[in-house]
Amino acid sequence: MKASNCKLVIKAQLATFIALTTFLSQPVHAITFVQDRNALQSNDEIEWSSLGKLFNPLAPNPGDFLSNSFSAQSSNGLGINVEIPSAGEDFTPPFIFQTNPELLTNFAPGDGILFTGFNRTIPNTGNTNPLTIVFEKNVKAAGTQIAASASTNIDYEVFVSAFDDQNSLLGTFSLPGISSGALDNSAVFLGVKTDTANIKSLVFQTSSPERGFGINTVYITSVNEPYSGLSLLIIGGLAVVFKGYKFNKTKLN
Repeated sequence: MKASNCKLVIKAQLATFIALTTFLSQPVHAITFVQDRNALQSNDEIEWSSLGKLFNPLAPNPGDFLSNSFSAQSSNGLGINVEIPSAGEDFTPPFIFQTNPELLTNFAPGDGILFTGFNRTIPNTGNTNPLTIVFEKNVKAAGTQIAASASTNIDYEVFVSAFDDQNSLLGTFSLPGISSGALDNSAVFLGVKTDTANIKSLVFQTSSPERGFGINTVYITSVNEPYSGLSLLIIGGLAVVFKGYKFNKTKLN
């Protein structure tokens, strides 16, 4: 084998080793709490009224209820699954309604709200179970506004927890909740973001022991598959090494 070819193989081996070392030693990035939609720098969203089912609590149609587990797509085609466990036979399934002067919330007028469900037998109470959103692919950031059902402010906390694709907890954050019928877009925003796309699911819930809650549009920051360029470098380096190995073997034979 010529010296120039030996040098080429050695360089390729060294490059591949460096690339592999860099890939395997990538740090685990901390997750950041986001309280402002603009800081999320989103490039995608899930607008709930796009599902085509709008429930009117003032003239209820059972056909407009959702399942406790259902699928949807973002504006850019990202698949999601939503899970809201049932609270029992006395509670309605989840549904989507549109905020308007007859259906007062402290979201913005016209917002499509995904609501966990009401108690059919006890007024002003609802399904308090967590609302989980599972993304088809990992995302870099996501968030939404959230509020419990109440015409006046009540004392409660709202929470968001983020998990990776191994169902490991990345972080949990909370804020004091705000509820009213002011139609003033004052519902608090809960979001999370990371340096790399490792958010697989989000869980939203409140500390209210009896109030159902709703969320509006979910804003998402998606990115390309991480380390794609690095992966190509590794594959290319391995190809050169293998080619050099075959050449050397041929010469020896």
